Amino acid sequence: MERLLANAATRAAAYLKGIQIRCANPSPEAVAGLAAFWEPLPSGPTDPSAVLQILDEVGSPATTAMAGARFFGFVMGGALPASLAANWLASAWDQNPGLHLASPVAAELEEVSQGWLLELLGLPPECAVSFVTGATLANFTALAAARNAVLRRVGWNVEADGLFGAPEITVVTGAEAHPSVFKALGMLGLGRERVIQVPVDSQGRMRTELFPELRAPAIVCLQAGNVNSGAFDPAAEIIEKAHEAGAWVHVDGAFGLWAGASPELAHLVSDFAAADSWATDAHKWLNVPYDSGLAFVRDETALRAAMSISAAYLPQGEHREPSNYTPELSRRARGVDIWAAVKSLGRAGIAAMIESNCASARRFAEGLTAAGFEVLNEVVLNQVVVSFGPAAVNEAVVRGVLADGTCWCGRTVWQGRTAMRISVSSWRTTADDVDLSLSAIIRIAREVTNLPSPA
Repeated sequence: MERLLANAATRAAAYLKGIQIRCANPSPEAVAGLAAFWEPLPSGPTDPSAVLQILDEVGSPATTAMAGARFFGFVMGGALPASLAANWLASAWDQNPGLHLASPVAAELEEVSQGWLLELLGLPPECAVSFVTGATLANFTALAAARNAVLRRVGWNVEADGLFGAPEITVVTGAEAHPSVFKALGMLGLGRERVIQVPVDSQGRMRTELFPELRAPAIVCLQAGNVNSGAFDPAAEIIEKAHEAGAWVHVDGAFGLWAGASPELAHLVSDFAAADSWATDAHKWLNVPYDSGLAFVRDETALRAAMSISAAYLPQGEHREPSNYTPELSRRARGVDIWAAVKSLGRAGIAAMIESNCASARRFAEGLTAAGFEVLNEVVLNQVVVSFGPAAVNEAVVRGVLADGTCWCGRTVWQGRTAMRISVSSWRTTADDVDLSLSAIIRIAREVTNLPSPA
């Protein structure tokens, strides 16, 4: 075991060292090499070192460089050194944090992290926190608590009696709410298509003058960080209207909620603190390994009612029992990675990382604009949406960038226009990485559009 783990560490370190100089996209040959994994079910054992060898030699070349400094395709942060190392140690511990009795260290690191995160993000200190897989399940968890609370207020116990015959819940979102919100609503039995979608402005922000009149029971879903533009819904006005009508307000802040950790950017999310629940991803802007989502719920009773589990063989102690706050009972010890990331960077380090990423986004926008291309969004956070011309041209530029491999940028369709989206969220990204990427993107765009290169 000791030799095997040392071998794994050596291979992982070599991979991370090489990721800075390799292509951001795997080569066609590397992807074709994955055919080596397609073999009949092994009839007998294989030496673990041989298993690791084929995984590294065949699998590593076929990875996308998400852990590198120039991956901008989605909002995906690379794992911080402390969070990655803590993740490895926690995997060796092999802890299930469902019960404090089963794993005191995993349960208490979650509880410590809970307090740190609430303070860091400027959320109400009375919030309960759920450590889940990602923003989809964070939205699901918080909206389950919302469903419980709004129905309880009108005399219905949804956990006991289900939705058959329950009062109808009105759900309101913006027209550009993230698909994970609609998925969560569908899983909760609230429907994906019966939602009232409020029209948005040119940046994807909900238009308050078109916000509907509400009657309880109702749930309103706001967005902190549009997945294309990075824009924020007008929280103050909408939350006031929603609360006057007795509605629960949930915030999908998968990456935008982390603006609260930066003194420079906190004004973007300050009004969202008046909401009732929030969802975010730690594997986005806290830069911890996958999977790591967080749901924050002001009404702890509502969250526990929606998530708690009881069985004679599951001892409940005086401590916070993690299984009463998450959909899962058995899961990995996610709080370890989060604790390590916050401990290693502290408040100042996290703020600096987020502010640096936003500065990089502005640098991208300025460089692309100076080169004559159209930046479609107001760059308020870490997102840049750029158009190089008609849809077919944008498609060709994205394909060219992926084939070139200097950086990884994705295609999007936003407000009817096909474009390239650049998301900056890795702790590794520097101004040099931005300039190297800009040079490649602009060169490829000029080749595709037949524009002359500058002297």
